[in-house]
Amino acid sequence: MTRLIVAAGGGGDAVAAAVLDAVLYGDDGQAVILTYAWDRLLVDPVPGPRAPSDFTGLRQLTKTVWSVPAAAHPIAPAGSTLPRLAAELPHTFALIDPHHGAEGVARQLEEVIALLAPTSVDLLDVGGDILARGDEPTLKSPLGDALTLAACCQVNAPVRLLVAGPGLDGELPADDVRSMLGTLVHTFAPKDTEPVSDVLEWHPSEATGMLAAAARGARGVCEVRDAGLLIPLTDDSPTVHEVDMDDALHRNELARAVLSTTSLVEAESCSREICGYSEIDYERNKAAWLKDQPAVKLDPDTVLSELDAFEDEARSRGVTHTTFRHLTEVLNLSGTQRDDLRQLLISSRPERYCAPLWSIPAATE
Repeated sequence: MTRLIVAAGGGGDAVAAAVLDAVLYGDDGQAVILTYAWDRLLVDPVPGPRAPSDFTGLRQLTKTVWSVPAAAHPIAPAGSTLPRLAAELPHTFALIDPHHGAEGVARQLEEVIALLAPTSVDLLDVGGDILARGDEPTLKSPLGDALTLAACCQVNAPVRLLVAGPGLDGELPADDVRSMLGTLVHTFAPKDTEPVSDVLEWHPSEATGMLAAAARGARGVCEVRDAGLLIPLTDDSPTVHEVDMDDALHRNELARAVLSTTSLVEAESCSREICGYSEIDYERNKAAWLKDQPAVKLDPDTVLSELDAFEDEARSRGVTHTTFRHLTEVLNLSGTQRDDLRQLLISSRPERYCAPLWSIPAATE
């Protein structure tokens, strides 16, 4: 039996899809996870999503869809988490290529569905920004979700839209997301995260990391991203809900606008018109800025001293947790130093490690 899960925004949605597959469907076959190769700049310094031509070693599934096996490699300077995910998880990861717009993604979906004849098709979004109107001031990365939503609404097959971890992506307030949620499908428990425990040690997704931590019992306020967003970790955080696809499309103005797009350039233009920006423009600007930043040596004594100062300040804002990605940025380190920072902090203060987050206690220990 084959199942198809579409990771709405790529990145951590693909990891969450692997968890969802295990808890909802068990071991009766494995899902094919259709996802973007669209990682944060600390993994992939090239702005925007990757196309099949950006890899070597892909396997062709259909005329326009390729799977990413463990032996695949992104062509430098591009990077991707997908080959390592394929090496560590039993699922097949297939590549969404958005460079032909929503019509191209819909065609890819139709081809995969025709090939696999899946028993179910789920569209999964962690956080809920797939439900954005497009004008929310906190919205940062709507384009990938809008394209997958638009494509899934056009295929000739039933697709179920699922939102996990309402509000955890920091794109929409959790209360706004909850107002759109339908039936509760599942509440993640600690054991549900075990299959991806090793993955979460290295994968940079903040939203899926918070989803796993919340499933393991973490509660409080987590500070994330370069902007220092504050994300509540509550009893609702580890839940998965179904959402009506038609309602989501009706609400998401950008998804409606990109329905007939045939290129990523055209979809970006829609995003600039409706949302006032393109997230790929943001990545282009940040990539150019990062290129000019001098390398900073990771000195343990300096890092731990600066960490103490950051924790004192964060504690005053009610912060109880943060991510290693955020710590890398606030300590002015490069993305390539994230793993070294993580190892230093866990080895020096292991009691603070609330996997895969960093805990900030209420008072200095």
